[in-house]
Amino acid sequence: MSAKSFPKPSELPVPEGAEGWEKLYPYYLVFQDKLKAVEDEKFWFCDSQHWPTVFKPFETVGTEFASKCLGQYNARHLMIPTAKGIDFRIHLGYLYFSPLPVPEEEIAARVPEFQARVGHYFQNWDTLLQQWKTKVLGTIDEMETLEFKPLPDMVPMEDIISGKGTDGSEVLLENYDRLIQLAYQNWQYHFEFLNLGYIAYLDFFNYCKEIFPDIPDQSIATMVQGVDMELFRPDDELKHLATLAVELGLQGSFAKPDDVDLTLASIGAADGGQRWLDRWAEAQDPWFNFTVGNGFYGHDKYWNEYLEIPLGYIADYIRRLDEGQDIMRPKEALIAEKDRIVEEYRDLLDGDQLTTFDAKRGLAATAYPYVENHNFYIEHWTMGVFWRKVRELSRTMHGYGFWEHEDDLLYLGRNEVRDALFDLVASWGVGNPEGPIGPHVWPEIIAERARLVTALKSARPAPALNTPPEAITEPFTRMLWGITTEQVESWLDAGEEGSEGVLKGMAASPGIVEGVARVIMDADDLSQIQQDEILVAPVTAPSWGPIFGKIKATVTDIGGMMSHAAIVCREYALPAVTGTGSASTTIKTGQLLRVDGNKGTVLILDGDHAATVVEGPGAHSHQHAVTAEEGAATHV
Repeated sequence: MSAKSFPKPSELPVPEGAEGWEKLYPYYLVFQDKLKAVEDEKFWFCDSQHWPTVFKPFETVGTEFASKCLGQYNARHLMIPTAKGIDFRIHLGYLYFSPLPVPEEEIAARVPEFQARVGHYFQNWDTLLQQWKTKVLGTIDEMETLEFKPLPDMVPMEDIISGKGTDGSEVLLENYDRLIQLAYQNWQYHFEFLNLGYIAYLDFFNYCKEIFPDIPDQSIATMVQGVDMELFRPDDELKHLATLAVELGLQGSFAKPDDVDLTLASIGAADGGQRWLDRWAEAQDPWFNFTVGNGFYGHDKYWNEYLEIPLGYIADYIRRLDEGQDIMRPKEALIAEKDRIVEEYRDLLDGDQLTTFDAKRGLAATAYPYVENHNFYIEHWTMGVFWRKVRELSRTMHGYGFWEHEDDLLYLGRNEVRDALFDLVASWGVGNPEGPIGPHVWPEIIAERARLVTALKSARPAPALNTPPEAITEPFTRMLWGITTEQVESWLDAGEEGSEGVLKGMAASPGIVEGVARVIMDADDLSQIQQDEILVAPVTAPSWGPIFGKIKATVTDIGGMMSHAAIVCREYALPAVTGTGSASTTIKTGQLLRVDGNKGTVLILDGDHAATVVEGPGAHSHQHAVTAEEGAATHV
């Protein structure tokens, strides 16, 4: 690593109008002047992969729980020998992570504990995973039972007769506390198997690098990739619905999918329409508990609350079917390619090496699907119910005049909500005709916080802070976020002479294509994507599956070989370059791009940043099965 450095937190300019932004968040989430010497020594990278936009105060609940629970499984549950958790801060509204290594002198003592704990999970994988699903679904079911109704004018007579002895206001307080606790509970469950999936993959990855020094990362990923993962089920349900609509001749009913009532009424009135509606209703539970975002923000839209979203995707699938396109993922081709690569590498081995290779690959292939499947159960389903309950509570408090807009609760921290709730039940309980104090306090505070959030959104986050280490070795940082020594170096070199027009990133999914860029900064803009464009975004979400059949390739600012964008693109046989650092702010919609998912480069071929071909750090010296693999995957 060069002596170059990213800016220190204190060196980043505060966007105009965002002065005093720190008061939006709890003290433990922002950098502290008294800890400046320590915090400036750490290397921090921005996790725009999961949190691509500025947090409203209440929305930090997701990052607090996710970051803490990720760390606990590294540091306390699994006792990973070399990696503890990841320290986290919010700076200028965006989340930054700093991996915490295990001191050298503590590593040896952790090894036997790690082996015993990981061994227990892998030896009992199927049973424990089924228990995991039962636990998670039980949490979701309980969350669904929580209610946040307005308080009655008087305690019901039946409560007097039964001797209940409480006024019912405790339900609001208890349900709120329980909602927060259940979300925390499922975030703990979230990482129980996720880190194990990464460990199994990394074990196989490292063994492959040992016995095949020149093997590309993509070949290793292909050998364990899943094809029928549950995360793809919502998108597959839409494809089946589109296919059924074409079979029944219902295309004309999808002329205005944004008008849900009109569309469904038109289908119901058509011959065979009831059959389609029955299938539509069947698909919704549970597969429409799916968001076009990533589940971490209160503004994320879920299919089951915005039915125009899945109807719009179905209408587009119908269009493509009528044009003669194949809308299904190439499952057979993916399986055949995986089997071919596995056999070509197996043919190079024998004896103990072959036995070890088969065992490690088998374990990785077993654990790998969880890496994506957990997203449906936690980020999508759990958080979908969570945010729906939060909005219900916000509407109830809005009815008591606490704030101007129904969803303004998001501008309070989660502990502030608890105080506001007690303010409400206290004033109600004593029958105060003046009502609670909150309506005289919160609207002004919320207006100021909304102004600060808006001002923070006017600037994009720095990709990293402070001086990088000589080598980035923490495995999860490299694999999930694509934060490698080479990639950080390319971020530091960005903008230097000779680098304009060439973006370097992770070679995340193979293939080479040229096409027109479509820059998407928000999931609400996905409808702008046209057939055969190249998607450029800060990050993609697994729920963007319905648009992957329309695009030629994907380019993201952040992400490694196991990021959502990389995994989904490999499953859709699309080239992908992830972890470019600045693609979404460098590339403009309409520019012609050449995306090389084999080398990890993106070339801007027209406009102010036109460039010549330059090989990126994601390139490898390909040997053995790789040449054939590249040839099969190349699109142009």
